[in-house]
Amino acid sequence: MNGLRNFMLRVVVKLYFLFPERLYLIMRYYLEMGKPLHLDNPKTMNEKLQWLKLYNRKPVYTQMVDKVSAKDYVAKMIGEKYIVPTLGVWDHFDEIDFDTLPNQFVLKTNHSGGSTGVVICKDKTAFDKVAAREKLERSLKQDISRTSVEWPYRNIKRKIFAEVYLGDDLTDYKFYCFDGNADVVLNCIERQSGKPKFYFFDKEWNLRRLNKRGKEAPEGFTLPKPKNMDEMFVIAGRLSEGLPFARVDLYNINGDIYFSEITFFPASGFDKNRLPESDLYFGNKIVLPKVKIQ
Repeated sequence: MNGLRNFMLRVVVKLYFLFPERLYLIMRYYLEMGKPLHLDNPKTMNEKLQWLKLYNRKPVYTQMVDKVSAKDYVAKMIGEKYIVPTLGVWDHFDEIDFDTLPNQFVLKTNHSGGSTGVVICKDKTAFDKVAAREKLERSLKQDISRTSVEWPYRNIKRKIFAEVYLGDDLTDYKFYCFDGNADVVLNCIERQSGKPKFYFFDKEWNLRRLNKRGKEAPEGFTLPKPKNMDEMFVIAGRLSEGLPFARVDLYNINGDIYFSEITFFPASGFDKNRLPESDLYFGNKIVLPKVKIQ
């Protein structure tokens, strides 16, 4: 991104409240991606995710992206055994009674993405509460529902919650799903190293070179297929039924499957790591609902 465009992007994002959402997304998309956003005839995945932000607004989506309430939603669909146990829920960090928590646990904010609202405690006697408080309270103030128009997060009552600690350097399995069909899974490995690696695999466990950071994998490259991966594809597809697109994130720990989260707009629809042909491939799979646009 050139210097002028980068400067303009920072200005537009900072002043997002001055613009109607459609105009804001058109401007931000051009500044982020370096090309126009075709909202009247979207083709690629990035374009269609922007369209869905504006025109596919169902109240239940808020429950589905809230990391606390999503557990109830998912448990009703696929069963409690896939849910990571919650140890407590609080409005603010200072309300947490650490004496009630085990020696190892994970603290999260219920509305944040990625690792911005996650703190892992592996040993309570050495836990840095000051740093944890600073990170989580900062996360509670962030609002991607405005600056990225990810509207489902707008009405979430923000909380901090604690979960059972599942282990070190877990592999994220991110399933790209289209109205009940889990097409491929993105394997995110070595995340704790600071240099994560991303590889797509299909249902037959064939490597799919769909992103820039996976395309360079050598010929014949693969990863061990986790036990119960076929079941994971089924679960992810089930959780995406009735949704034009959803990324369903799961964990697999020695064959035990756990729900992580549902995401409607990966990278907020500004994914520059996806190859152009992959952006079109996924875009072709998203069937936009018929709505009256005024």
